[in-house]
Amino acid sequence: MANTTETKTPEAKSGKTKGKSSASKVAESARAKGIDDGSPRQPGVERRRNHPIRAKHGYIQLILTQAIPDLGQAGDLIKVRPGFARNYLVPQGLGTFATHTNLRMVEKHRQRLKELEEARRADLQNLGAQIAQRSLTIEANANAEGHLYGSVNAEQIAAALRGEGFAIDPENVRIEGPLKELGLYSIKIHLAQDISSEVKLWVVPTHSDEAAG
Repeated sequence: MANTTETKTPEAKSGKTKGKSSASKVAESARAKGIDDGSPRQPGVERRRNHPIRAKHGYIQLILTQAIPDLGQAGDLIKVRPGFARNYLVPQGLGTFATHTNLRMVEKHRQRLKELEEARRADLQNLGAQIAQRSLTIEANANAEGHLYGSVNAEQIAAALRGEGFAIDPENVRIEGPLKELGLYSIKIHLAQDISSEVKLWVVPTHSDEAAG
């Protein structure tokens, strides 16, 4: 009897190859969509995002949540020894580990603070422009030579500005000392570190003084 040898046709081989290719594509698609296909998991992106970022020479990066003398302000990125971070700063709530996720959150917070600061500065500049267009008048008792019996101080000037609708405190008023003479003064109003204005102030005698004169 003649031996028969089973030979695999090219179609069978081709079909098997196509089957493997299709299965491979399905697995790759499932992994891309985050579907568990039963294969062993590798350390993922999320783990790397939440892992503390290490600096050079054994230091670790930390984000301060409060201002600490000699270290920085809240939101600053600093480098400290791991033991100092884990044993003191983090347990005390003074800092948090700098991860990629935390750094993105801090950057968004900084951007928001920057926008708020820009809006605040714009409001102060507008306030300064309005103050510069006003003129104040304060009455005071004075003698015939124009010397005041009392004086006009920063609190009185601030009160006069508030009477005009401007939210100004005595600390915003910059004068070298109490005003003790009748006359016209140019008073500097400090609104921010590099934003200031000036208001014209007339110190005039009270009506009773004018009548007496």
